[in-house]
Amino acid sequence: MKTAVPPLLFPVVGAVHYEDDWGDPRGDGPPHPGNDLVAAKRAPAVAVEDGTISYWTTSANAGCMLYLHGDSGTMYEYIHLNNDLTAANDNKGKCVQGVAYAVADNARVEAGQTIGYVGDSGDANGIHAHLHFEVHPKGGKPVDPFPFLQKATHLLVPAPPSGRGFTLKLTGTVVSLTATELTLDVASLVSWPSHLKQSKLGVTLTLAVPAGARVAGTGGKAVVWTLLAPGTVEAESGEPGALSVDRLQLG
Repeated sequence: MKTAVPPLLFPVVGAVHYEDDWGDPRGDGPPHPGNDLVAAKRAPAVAVEDGTISYWTTSANAGCMLYLHGDSGTMYEYIHLNNDLTAANDNKGKCVQGVAYAVADNARVEAGQTIGYVGDSGDANGIHAHLHFEVHPKGGKPVDPFPFLQKATHLLVPAPPSGRGFTLKLTGTVVSLTATELTLDVASLVSWPSHLKQSKLGVTLTLAVPAGARVAGTGGKAVVWTLLAPGTVEAESGEPGALSVDRLQLG
């Protein structure tokens, strides 16, 4: 019988701030049943494990929300998804695919796949964009997500469509460079096919430099274009050597 919460992928891609606010008082209501993950509006919210999606669109408090019914038997709630059509807090969007959700209701999804977009719908309106995230082992009562989030693997990019790879453009500062390996302090990235742009990353990546890589220029600043990478967690999270340099422009 599947009863344990499995190792998770972190549910938000990109810069995020969170703390263990499980159980914090919330006015006259019950204590806080999850963790709030503060992130940029429309940041990708991804599946933390393989499973099936179901929408909930009628809660005034939760706003645009979805359930991820994980294959482990654990259920996850993603609350306050996006309902804005512009960068402003216009509240003109609805709880529909393309605005709040990235997949159809009842869709089968894979871990790391984008399933929704961070927002401020419901009673988070106008406060700050964040994902309220809950963990329900065996579909029962919620437990504190914080220990699972602390151990979760953070992705640089969402998983590409099944069977496809992805490429990155990385901008940053060279830590070290040899004939076979580049270590880079990454400030920003752009990914394809997701077209996701991220800035102020502050992560350090070690990339393989194959014999055919094109390297030009000198200096500590660098722009890197990667070779097509497979849609694996190792590549999506930027584990050492999982990404390879196609072209490196220094200076």
